[in-house]
Amino acid sequence: MIGRISAAWARCELALAACLAVSITALILLNVVTRSLGAALFWVDELAIYAMAWMAFLGASAAVHFGHSVAVTILTDTLPLALQKIAAKLVDGIVLGFALAMLWFCWRWFAPLALIQSGFDLAAFQGATFNFVYAEPTTTLGLQKHWVWSVMWVFALGMTLHGFANLIGQGANPEDERS
Repeated sequence: MIGRISAAWARCELALAACLAVSITALILLNVVTRSLGAALFWVDELAIYAMAWMAFLGASAAVHFGHSVAVTILTDTLPLALQKIAAKLVDGIVLGFALAMLWFCWRWFAPLALIQSGFDLAAFQGATFNFVYAEPTTTLGLQKHWVWSVMWVFALGMTLHGFANLIGQGANPEDERS
């Protein structure tokens, strides 16, 4: 079941990343056209940057599921098959550990319990925690940056799911994907 959930989540990540890639292309083209007409839309640059960041994080998480992450295998390729499998599980464990650390850092950074304890009063939250994550706006879009930074939660949750599925042997098998 974990493997099916991981696969479905990875497909959603890839679909959203593909949509973001198309939107980045459209935003860049819009930027070229508006600048050539002398009516530049400055928010387009910022939106394209945020879309690129979201696309990269979603794609990186999905790559873990599909086993398409960058790897240096010069050492593991020389090992006997049994040791290669142990090394692969060790890497899966490290990836899961990294993902869990990311979840912990997101928890510390966004401090949802402190926000709830302050009654969602941002001034009280900031005064109690000296955490201004919910107060900083984007430069030209006027959005709160915590919405942009929420990709870290999505990335950490996806990586945790894919890392766990890979560790218990229910992730995608890269050899099966190629055939």
